[in-house]
Amino acid sequence: MVMVTAVRDYMNRMLNDISGMKVLILDSSTVSVVSVVYSQSDLLQKEVFLVELVDSISKSKESMSHLKAVYFLRPTSANIQLMRRQLAKPRFGEYHLFFSNILKDTQLHLLADSDEHEVVQQVQEFYADFIALDPYHFTLNMKSNQMYMLPAAVDPSSLQHFCDRVVDGISGVFLSLKRRPVIRYSQTSDISKRIAQEASKLMYQHESGLFDFRRTEVSPLLLIIDRRDDPVTPLLNQWTYQAMVHELIGIQDNKVDLGNIGNFPKDQQEVVLSSEQDAFFKANMYENFGDIGMNIKTMVDDFQQIAKSNQKIQTIEDMAKFVENYPEYKKMHGNVSKHVTLVTEMSKIVEERKLMVVSQTEQELACNGGQGAAFEAVTNLLNNEHVSDIDRLRLVMLYALRYEKESPVQLMQLFNKLASRSPKYKPGLVQFLLKQAGVDRRTGDLYGNRDFLNIARNMARGLKGVENVYTQHQPLLFQIMESITKGRMRDVDYPYVGNHFQQGRPQDVIIFVVGGTTYEEARSVALQNSTNSGVRFILGGSAVLNSKSFLKDLEEAQRIARTTTSFV
Repeated sequence: MVMVTAVRDYMNRMLNDISGMKVLILDSSTVSVVSVVYSQSDLLQKEVFLVELVDSISKSKESMSHLKAVYFLRPTSANIQLMRRQLAKPRFGEYHLFFSNILKDTQLHLLADSDEHEVVQQVQEFYADFIALDPYHFTLNMKSNQMYMLPAAVDPSSLQHFCDRVVDGISGVFLSLKRRPVIRYSQTSDISKRIAQEASKLMYQHESGLFDFRRTEVSPLLLIIDRRDDPVTPLLNQWTYQAMVHELIGIQDNKVDLGNIGNFPKDQQEVVLSSEQDAFFKANMYENFGDIGMNIKTMVDDFQQIAKSNQKIQTIEDMAKFVENYPEYKKMHGNVSKHVTLVTEMSKIVEERKLMVVSQTEQELACNGGQGAAFEAVTNLLNNEHVSDIDRLRLVMLYALRYEKESPVQLMQLFNKLASRSPKYKPGLVQFLLKQAGVDRRTGDLYGNRDFLNIARNMARGLKGVENVYTQHQPLLFQIMESITKGRMRDVDYPYVGNHFQQGRPQDVIIFVVGGTTYEEARSVALQNSTNSGVRFILGGSAVLNSKSFLKDLEEAQRIARTTTSFV
C-alpha cells in the first residue's frame, strides 16, 4: 500500500493535529492528490467543514473567523503570491500552511513578511507532490505532456518547466519514502538523461539535510525511461477491467465520467473506481473482460438474495435490523449499479466499433510475425465501414512500427488508404510517430526476440487452458522488470548518473516513464510484485495514457514542430 499509504499518512497528520471546524484549501494539483486517498466522508470525520480552491478563496470577502484554514498547496510562485494577498486580509481565525514539496527560504521569508496579523500557526512541508492512484502506481497529471517529444530548441522555457515538474514529483516520492536512490536512465533519450541528472543534482544539493537518510545496504533504484521506447502499449485496445475502462470511457483521478456516454441521473454521472474504496474493483481490476462479466453476474445474484430478504420485513425486529444494515445495503446497491453500468456501456462500444476483430489484428501486430498476413488483415479493416477512424489510424501505426524497415511499398499503400478513408487525421502523423519512436530512437528490444518468447508463452498458455488472443501483449516494461530482477540490465542501455553504480540487486525500484504510463503497465507491476521476487516495483509517470491521449499528445507535438523552422 506504499504510495497511497504515504499520502494518507500525511493527510492524517495534517488534519488530526488541528482540532475544531476546518476549511481545507487546495490548488488544482493538490485537489487531485487528496481526492484519490480521501473521500468526502473521510474529510467530514476530520471536521473539515468546507473544501475550496485557493484561487476561489481570493475572490471571496466573507469573514469566517470561526474556522481554521488548512492550506495544502504546491510551493509555486503563483501560490505564494496568492497566500501573501490572503494573509494581508485574513478571513479565517487561524492559518495552517502545508506545502507538498520543498519550500525555498525566499518563499518562507515572503510568507513571514506577509503575516502582519500573526494568524499563521505553522508552516510545514508534507512531501506528497504526486497523485497516488494505486498502491504501486502514481502520476503527475501533467497538462503539457507532449513536451517530452520535442527537442529543447523548439521551446526551451516550456521544456524546462516540464523537466522541473518531473524532478519535483520524483523528489517528492523519495522524500515521502525517506530514501535516496541510485539513478539510471534510458540511453537513447535526451530528456530522460536531463531529468535524471537534474534529479541527482537536487538530491546532492540537499544531501546534508532533506536527503540525509540512514544508509541501507542496497540503495533503491530510480530508472527513468522514455514513453517513446514503447509506443505500442498506449496504442492497443485493452481487455482487462481497469485498463479497458480507461481506454473506452476514461478515468481521471480514479473517477469515471459517464455524462458523455449516456443519460444518467445527476448523482450517477460520475463514479469512483478505487481499489481502496471498492472491494469488487480491487478483486477484479486486472481480470479480463470475459471473467468480469461472470463475476458481476455473481455479484448481482448475491445482491438479489439480500434484496429479497429485506422485502420480508414482518416484525419490529426485522425493521430494526434493516435500518441498521441500510447504509451497507445502499452502498452495495450503488456498487452493483456502477459495475453493471460500466460493463454494459463498454459492451456497446465494443460491438459498435467491432473491437474484437480490430483487437485481434492489433495483438498479432504487437506480438507475432507474418508481414503478408498482417498487411492483408490491416487492409481489410481499413476497408471495413464499421471500423472507426481512430481504430484505422492505430492499426496503421502499429503496422508501421512493426515493419518500418521491411515494407516501404506496402507501408505507403496503407498511408494512402488511411488518407482516403480517414481524412480527418493530419497527413504525416504516422511518419511523425516513426520519427519520434521508430527503431532508431528506442532503447530496449521492443520486437527483436518477441517471436520466440511469444511462441513459448502461447504454448504455456495453451497447456494451462487460459489462452486469450486479446491479452497476449506484454509491455516493454515487463522485460525491463525481468532484467532488473535477474540482474541483467545492461549499463550500455541504461547508464548510471555520475560515478554511481549499484552493488547487488535493489530491493526497491521506481520506474518513471517520461511521457506517461498506462494501466496495462500498472497491471504488469502489480502482477510482478505478487510473485515475491524480492524486488518491489513502483511505477510513475508524467500522465496516465490511453490511445486517445497518446494520439492527442502526438498531434500537438506535430503541430508545434510544424510551426518551428528549427525542427527538421
